[in-house]
Amino acid sequence: MKVHFIAIGGSAMHNLAIALSRKGFAVTGSDDEIFEPSKSRLKKDGILPDQIGWNEENITTDLDAVILGMHARSDNPELAKAKELGLQIFSYPEYIYEQSKNKKRVVIGGSHGKTTITSMILHALQVLDFPVDYMVGAQLESYDCMVKLTEENDVIILEGDEYLSSPIDRRPKFHLYKPHVALISGIAWDHINVFPTYDNYVDQFDQFCDVIEDDGILVYNEQDADTEKVAEKQIDRLKIVPYTTPQYDVNEEGTVFHYVGKKFPLKIFGAHNLQNLYGALNVVAALGIAPTDFLEAMKDFTGAGKRLEKINETPERIVYKDFAHSPSKLKATTSAVKEQYTDRKLVACMELHTFSSLKKEFLPQYKDAMKAADKALVYFSPKVVEHKKLDPITREDVYEAFGKNVQVETETQKVLDFIEDESTDNMVLLMMSSGNFDGVDYNKL
Repeated sequence: MKVHFIAIGGSAMHNLAIALSRKGFAVTGSDDEIFEPSKSRLKKDGILPDQIGWNEENITTDLDAVILGMHARSDNPELAKAKELGLQIFSYPEYIYEQSKNKKRVVIGGSHGKTTITSMILHALQVLDFPVDYMVGAQLESYDCMVKLTEENDVIILEGDEYLSSPIDRRPKFHLYKPHVALISGIAWDHINVFPTYDNYVDQFDQFCDVIEDDGILVYNEQDADTEKVAEKQIDRLKIVPYTTPQYDVNEEGTVFHYVGKKFPLKIFGAHNLQNLYGALNVVAALGIAPTDFLEAMKDFTGAGKRLEKINETPERIVYKDFAHSPSKLKATTSAVKEQYTDRKLVACMELHTFSSLKKEFLPQYKDAMKAADKALVYFSPKVVEHKKLDPITREDVYEAFGKNVQVETETQKVLDFIEDESTDNMVLLMMSSGNFDGVDYNKL
């Protein structure tokens, strides 16, 4: 097979390109910009484009498929040439489905916890020597590629993102996978630029459930009211399996998970993480794995990269970073850290960085999202707001939206000054962002 990637440098696209190259495909690609770590990974596997930029000559009649990335524009010259030649054009999720049509497909969906739950499942399956293909949206520790596609494996685990598939395919990615086993971790409005109302956003999960194969299994978080409503609509067509926050105890090492009268020590912590674990347990049970075997396999799991990741620890101070940026993630992460370190001062810093989080009408969704912290700061860059072509927001807008219990700053140095001022000998610092506060080096904190 010969395939060409338009926008090969994307975080998801370059992983798929590497996976197909390792499968024996002839892979080419192009992009107008390729950053690290995509650049080094593509180079290592021998598929880094020789030149930066688009070139119609890359598109030839002998291509079996053209895969179009979200980063490309709908007027891309290579895309126009592919259409002119009548070539098969796929979005990233379409091609993942194309490569897994003959496999049992497991899709992990939800507004939060997708990467964590997927990584939990993969960790346990690896420990239990259960071979699977997979696709994960974030880089996980000990994996050099986040897509694996083989001929021999019968099961594939897919992280089901609800964002759009490509510039010419406006369907959410997770609508294209047609799972046999699916999970919804929760529904909390996100991607306001694509789904302008909450009802419109919830409808995407209804549509996701509608494409689950007949007699399939839907695992869902019954503590989330909207998730429960979505799941119960499928009760006559699917096997629906609810889960909730399990019984657990907090200790210095992490958590003790209670299950069927037994206790299982774990290194992860926080009610939200334990809820994710219970969801993962039900998914692997659908694959025929005993829950107790799963819990034994999870004893050394420390979390997914950038998801409550401990950067460093001394007797005086502990520093965590987390990808949390939406209101529900922010609240769950802050509460989890405070619950684990009740005797420490929790200093939490959060960056408004995504399109939704910087939109003025979305800000009220953040009310009391950082209430669990002893001291909280919210940072945003007016330049980023301008770059995203959004209406300006003020420090007062953010302060009011969060419930008047945060400090708001718009300069990176002010964030560092705040951390310095609040530092004590018995604290935990939590840095939450999908960015880096415009230049904060977490490792130096």
